Amino acid sequence: MTKIKTNIKPFLVVENGIKAVDFYIHAFGAIESKRYSLENNKISSVITIDGAEFYLSDEEPCDGSQTAGQSNTTAPIRIILETQNADKIFEDALQYGATEICPITTEEDWRIGKLKDPFGHIWEIGFPL
Repeated sequence: MTKIKTNIKPFLVVENGIKAVDFYIHAFGAIESKRYSLENNKISSVITIDGAEFYLSDEEPCDGSQTAGQSNTTAPIRIILETQNADKIFEDALQYGATEICPITTEEDWRIGKLKDPFGHIWEIGFPL
């Protein structure tokens, strides 16, 4: 039996999966490692950023999920992207349509900024000092 390391991976539900994957590739330097085609031109994907993996999918009626965009609010979680490339990724995300919530600043023990991506998810991007 293969030993499995306990892990938590976000699964983002978005209104336009193809557009979201494109945003994460260009803004965060992500790599789409797997893509599954769903009905009605929808997708489900596995995305990695510097080896950190998360999942992304269009909303599917059978799973009862609702996107942040559809509920006209933000997702009820924040995602922390810890990376040495924080400044570049933050600026790239803004150029590709993210909205700045808090600029990147150096705090007591972090260099960090907060933004909302075009799909309603809140990202804190930074690294510990």
